[in-house]
Amino acid sequence: MNRLDALALEGEIVPSMSLLKSDKEIEMIKKSARLNTAVLDHVSAHIKAGMSTQEIDTLVYDYTTQNGGIPAPLNYNGFPKSVCTSINQVICHGIPQEDELLKDGDIINVDVSTILNGYFSDASRMFLIGQVSENAKKLVHTTKECVERGLKAAKPWGHLGDIADAIQTHATQNGYSVVAEIGGHGIGLEFHEEPFVSYVTPKGSEMVLVPGMIFTIEPMINEGSADFYIDAENDWTVYTTDNLLSAQIEYMVLVTETDLQILTC
Repeated sequence: MNRLDALALEGEIVPSMSLLKSDKEIEMIKKSARLNTAVLDHVSAHIKAGMSTQEIDTLVYDYTTQNGGIPAPLNYNGFPKSVCTSINQVICHGIPQEDELLKDGDIINVDVSTILNGYFSDASRMFLIGQVSENAKKLVHTTKECVERGLKAAKPWGHLGDIADAIQTHATQNGYSVVAEIGGHGIGLEFHEEPFVSYVTPKGSEMVLVPGMIFTIEPMINEGSADFYIDAENDWTVYTTDNLLSAQIEYMVLVTETDLQILTC
């Protein structure tokens, strides 16, 4: 009996073999991840006050396609653009627009996902535009700390709940809330795979972290309430109900025999 079967008999939640990537698959996913990181670096070099979110979308589309990739969000379940651009009170899935201009004091999450040779990668970064309020700086800084603490808590043969507990504990200790219904996901052979990665579950709960798993860590940390609503017109963009700020930082990670390896950030 192998270790996975033994854990399953003990009542643990274990990944199916289809979620454990082979060495060849991991190498191909890493190539996609390198392009995804390069796209975000390209955005980082150009993003500024006065540019439109459509200009960010164009940067992402052009750089990705010129380097042999495909923007994964484009036409995914009807999503109309190549990247998600979520400003201030937008939690996630902001749709780039020609008339949506970045202004001094904004915070924005740019969420880039890439297909390269059929393999998927994903990451997002927060950008502070111009002179940002101390409240906004603290939120973004704490969100980054949440991700770092989640990474530190993750150990091979530990649990997804270990990551969630570290993230939620740090967020709430700083006076913030964590969005429960939207989380991370497995990735690599598809854009969204199992498991769903929660950031509000207890330590020692959820799926066992088995070497070969690849998933995202992408908590959405709100300045106020964790409650949200979805734009009724586009059925994508998610807003805070109290109109307070939200921040998100996303890494894609690989579980190895010894640690958690960051593939994108």
